[in-house]
Amino acid sequence: MAKVTISSVIDAPVEKVWARIRDFNGLPGWHPRMVESHIEDGKDATTIGCVRNFQLASGPRLREKLLDFSDQNFLVSYSILETPQPLTNHKATLQLRRVTDGDRTYAEWTASFDAAPEEADKLADGMGTNVFQGGFNALKSHFAGQS
Repeated sequence: MAKVTISSVIDAPVEKVWARIRDFNGLPGWHPRMVESHIEDGKDATTIGCVRNFQLASGPRLREKLLDFSDQNFLVSYSILETPQPLTNHKATLQLRRVTDGDRTYAEWTASFDAAPEEADKLADGMGTNVFQGGFNALKSHFAGQS
């Protein structure tokens, strides 16, 4: 099983960062690699089991299922149901934690998945760099200069 963990510190209070990312259907609003998203079957974006169907800026569509959601713990977990990437048994968690020194946010995005040994490192690196760190960089840019 391949694993990837990316963490970052965002210069904004945890409540503000969570307000920006908490919508499971809201990726296009904050992540530069996502251009369109909808929740299937008209379900609410905080309903465990709902499926988001979104398009990447590069063209492919993905489907992901919400596994866990907590406003109290600033946490969202999901699994990929359909992707053009050669991986299976995917589970990811994005969690925010309060940094009291400077009222900032510690953000950690983790994932595990199965892939062919010759593909696993490449997939993990791409996910970590393009999706996870790319999202954190977009959040940092958004909050830069805000108090």
